[in-house]
Amino acid sequence: MPDPKPTIDTDLVRRLVNAQFPQWRHLPVRPVAFGGWDNRTFRLGNDMTVRLPSAAPYALQVEKEHRWLPRLAPLLPLPIPVPLAMGEPGEDYPWQWSVYRWIDGETAKTAEIADRPQFAVDLAKFLIALRRIDPAGGPPAGQHNFFRGGSLSVYDNQTREALQALEGQIDTQAATAVWDAALAATWQGSPVWFHGDVAWGNLLVQNGRLSAVIDFGTSGIGDPSCDLAIAWTFFQGESREAFRAAIDVDEATWARGRGWTLWKALITVAGHDANQAEAERSRRVIDDVLADHRKFA
Repeated sequence: MPDPKPTIDTDLVRRLVNAQFPQWRHLPVRPVAFGGWDNRTFRLGNDMTVRLPSAAPYALQVEKEHRWLPRLAPLLPLPIPVPLAMGEPGEDYPWQWSVYRWIDGETAKTAEIADRPQFAVDLAKFLIALRRIDPAGGPPAGQHNFFRGGSLSVYDNQTREALQALEGQIDTQAATAVWDAALAATWQGSPVWFHGDVAWGNLLVQNGRLSAVIDFGTSGIGDPSCDLAIAWTFFQGESREAFRAAIDVDEATWARGRGWTLWKALITVAGHDANQAEAERSRRVIDDVLADHRKFA
């Protein structure tokens, strides 16, 4: 039986490429600086990347990206990944995997952003363009994207367990109010496209500007409020205000966005596997979400 968590390294990538795509066997393989967690990413030559899911749940995303990214790309204002080939299980690796065209740029965390409020506006314009694409036939919320785009109630038990575990460490009364408000602000619209993981590692920067959006593994059609988490996980002050003004969502959608953000931050702080830096970042996110609720609710 295949190892559910195979060792993913340059040697494995080289063997997979040599066996399945011999036309590229002469190209060097090297890891990228930020290789990801859900998927491990490697550079193949100068013009391609190889992405391998790190666990079975993420493998569900491979075929979806190959099907939908070529259809979405022409309708978006910024580059997104271009699938070139889909690999099959082999070399003791149990899942499908992908070869993509390389996209130049640094992640938003490490890059120098010239104008952060303008960066926020540019991202909002991208997400609005994504929402406007015809959703017919698109993938609804499910296991493939951990139910993003669906109801927050999927994570109600998990969130309340985290709140109970954090009693005395955070303002659980205020956090519960934010969560209850998010659950009450139910999605009433028709399904639209969303990215599902708008985070600094999936936003590329060139010359100080947003230049590409990558990793559509959790994308789908449904409620786009999950795409708002970036407002609290990356933006602050003027840039957060610019993002909210530009993203064009109603109060209920913004409330659900707070809910998605709070859920993830709570389970990170409450989780035993979170390192101290991650926990501290998530505590700051919780504080910002609670402050935002007090300001706008």
